[in-house]
Amino acid sequence: MKTLQGNNCYLRALEPEDIDHVYLAENDEDLWSVGETLVPFSKYVLKEYLANSHRDIFDVRQLRLVICESRSHNVVGLIDLFDFDPHNLRAGIGIVITGESDKRKGFASEAIALLKKYCAVHLKVHQLYANIEEDNKPSISLFEKAGFELVGIKKEWRRKTSLASGKESYINELLYQHIF
Repeated sequence: MKTLQGNNCYLRALEPEDIDHVYLAENDEDLWSVGETLVPFSKYVLKEYLANSHRDIFDVRQLRLVICESRSHNVVGLIDLFDFDPHNLRAGIGIVITGESDKRKGFASEAIALLKKYCAVHLKVHQLYANIEEDNKPSISLFEKAGFELVGIKKEWRRKTSLASGKESYINELLYQHIF
């Protein structure tokens, strides 16, 4: 059984040539609140990150994989395990489909299914969780279809600033969980 190979996409380790995809994702201001950053990343810093991306998940407590389309082998996104806890066998999961033309084609659903299978078979993970802003309806739908259950609401958890108006507001963050 190949845990990282699906019908439409597959997951693979980061390679040095992925620098442009990682650079675009990490410097997309619309994603900064999800990644909890306020500053852009330089290519130098990201090259260092890629150079160390081979390190074991049990050591660094995170794993980033590239989502590739099966036929063309083109990169369509990134999927992460973070806050990996080997004692309690749990981890957070995050995903981004980087190109607008690749969204709503089933890549994210299949990538989550593949990562869940990998986590169950190889890491023996007991549970995965996802933190989703309450206004992110596509992500809520994606994770619910993937078998994640809403287990909590963190009230006014994230501060958001409108890029257009500069106005600040607070938004709830939803906690979704999948127990194997």
